[in-house]
Amino acid sequence: MTAELTLWGQSAVRLERDGRRIGFDPGAFSDEAALEDVEAVLITHLHPDHVVPERVVRAVAAGAQDVWAPEDLVPQLAEAGVPEDVLHTAVPGESFSAGGFEVRVLGGQHALIHEDVPRPDNAAYLVDGALLHPGDSFPALPDGVEVDTLLLPVSAPWMKISEAVEYVRAVAPRQAVPIHDAILSPEGRSVVDGMMPNLVPDGTEYLRCGRGDPHRL
Repeated sequence: MTAELTLWGQSAVRLERDGRRIGFDPGAFSDEAALEDVEAVLITHLHPDHVVPERVVRAVAAGAQDVWAPEDLVPQLAEAGVPEDVLHTAVPGESFSAGGFEVRVLGGQHALIHEDVPRPDNAAYLVDGALLHPGDSFPALPDGVEVDTLLLPVSAPWMKISEAVEYVRAVAPRQAVPIHDAILSPEGRSVVDGMMPNLVPDGTEYLRCGRGDPHRL
């Protein structure tokens, strides 16, 4: 995959290729720069650390042509003012084009936090068959898919670090880029970053990307 990846906090990510951009998960713990000059916005689920609807409305007003979101989030975005002709439902198993990228929707449900906490829909996005943004889940991969870059959640109320380790080992990407760590203190982040390089599978690079620092894939 040839593209430029930029992280903007928590799960907010921007991909750029040939001057075309798409942005993921513009939530409350992230920088709105994730949606700067994007053609499409892709949202994994409705939790506020992954989407602030007003940010999506502003991105559309600035020129974003498509917004993709799970079924249970679509009404909320419509009510916030995202136009109907721009808003699309991300259905697991289906594919679409966004900003020059080919995207396949995987998964379907948020990981379990607790039996008493409702589980919203969660759309994981496989981009160009090579980069996976799982949202708040560890989705199974379709047969024959080999992920090059895994955006790996490393801290959340719904997970423990051993689950991140087992998932990156199952996926075995060329590089694992940590995301979803806004609730970690600097000390906590250093603990995770100290452990993970020794726990990823052979052939996988654990790559910490700085906030706002472009990385060539």
